[in-house]
Amino acid sequence: VRHGYDGSPLVDGAHLITVAGGTNGEAVVCLDKKTGKTIWKSQSDVPAYAPPILATVAGQRQVIAFTVDGLIGLDPVGGKLFWRVPFKTTYGRHVTTPVVSGDVVAISSHQFGLVGTRVTRAGNEFSATPAWTNKEATINFSSPVIVDGFLYGVGPAKNLVCVEMATGRTAWTKTGYINTSADKAHASFIVMGKNILVLTDSGQLVLIAADSKECRELGRTQISGNTWCNPAYADGKLWLRDAKELLCVDLMAN
Repeated sequence: VRHGYDGSPLVDGAHLITVAGGTNGEAVVCLDKKTGKTIWKSQSDVPAYAPPILATVAGQRQVIAFTVDGLIGLDPVGGKLFWRVPFKTTYGRHVTTPVVSGDVVAISSHQFGLVGTRVTRAGNEFSATPAWTNKEATINFSSPVIVDGFLYGVGPAKNLVCVEMATGRTAWTKTGYINTSADKAHASFIVMGKNILVLTDSGQLVLIAADSKECRELGRTQISGNTWCNPAYADGKLWLRDAKELLCVDLMAN
């Protein structure tokens, strides 16, 4: 991995889970978040850029991680491997945060496209099998979000895309939001109830409805310079940065 491990760690109660990476059984490591003591470690994957998530899939709460070697599901208590699907690409540029709807986990790479994996369970055994692949909605490195069973993200044509998670069907696609080249196109998404706040790579803040029938824009404003930042939202305020400054914007002022 050319840039080291860039994915954010995951807080789970008293624990901190990170895809630290290691071919010696220390790929995913669970720490005591207060002391740093190792609680468990698991697998021997090379780390990618995606952060791990916690989700209940096939009736089992689990840690899901997208590494250079593939997509894996682990027991958050002891690190046991529940399932694995190999995904290998030329540069291992696996960036998108996994997203879950029902028992389908979706990830994406510029090489293999947007892919859904279905996880099932029989007794104590888990199986993970391909559910669908959508090349026209390939996401390069901008992490998508899920609302009511539909995925929203940035497609390969500098477009916003909406994809049905159960089938992989493209519900709609809309251009006019991304100004950089297709290979560098980026936007960050924050779900706000039935709406989605989108920060584009040109620094525009756009509010769209989480509507699977069409792309409905509710408002937009220029808020910063060019940015690949993943903003943070709390108490009506949005924190973000561009190449020049750190900003805190009050979204509730009016």
